[in-house]
Amino acid sequence: MIARMAERVIAACDGASKGNPGPAGWAWVMGDDGGTADRWEAGPLGTATNNVAELTALERLLAATDAAVPMEIRMDSQYAMKAVTTWLPGWKRKGWKTAAGKPVANQDLVMRIDALLTGRSVEFRYVPAHQVDGDPLNDFADRAASRAAILQEPAGSELGSPVPPPSPDTPRTGGARRRADGPSAKAGASAKAGSSAARLRTSGASSRTLNAKFPGRCRCGRSYAAGEPIAKNTDGWGHPACRSGAEGN
Repeated sequence: MIARMAERVIAACDGASKGNPGPAGWAWVMGDDGGTADRWEAGPLGTATNNVAELTALERLLAATDAAVPMEIRMDSQYAMKAVTTWLPGWKRKGWKTAAGKPVANQDLVMRIDALLTGRSVEFRYVPAHQVDGDPLNDFADRAASRAAILQEPAGSELGSPVPPPSPDTPRTGGARRRADGPSAKAGASAKAGSSAARLRTSGASSRTLNAKFPGRCRCGRSYAAGEPIAKNTDGWGHPACRSGAEGN
């Protein structure tokens, strides 16, 4: 249990699954209104779905904080938020059945979260994912969960882990990114770029592409699949056709 003598805890949590189901991870982070991360933790889940990863992140956050302190939790998963705030009362009335009479998915996780929420003052706040100048704490949790899913290793401030590098799903420009990243994150991003270099193939003097290792989202808003050719642009990686001019790595 992490003891925090504060009037209010501001936190974010997120889950990631590289394949849905696929290699999955969870993460939570606590910080301040300005988006500066204070404490964080991330962990692997083996093979799991996005929904399991999102719910696990929320469960681990609630278990790691003082139930007596009011809390604001920022999340980009509408499923996880609605599961524990909107749908939960009806599921309990119906004996853990959905409106269609089917068993509630991930019931064990939802029940544990319900128990952890009992008697607490928790405000849930939805924040969109993968936005330039988006919520810094949610962005941090997203990057940490993505890293845990890829590496399948635990990480966190208590373990002395470096700030997680940018997620391949998240644009790499904007004020929120600059606030959340530090020297360690830049070093991690450089190492990641180096490991990707072996997969690069040249398709022209000024246009280099690689096959995506994991699914992601292009700057145009459309997703790309694992194995699909992608190219680097000013916002990260995306469809080769969406490049804005010739860019190098």
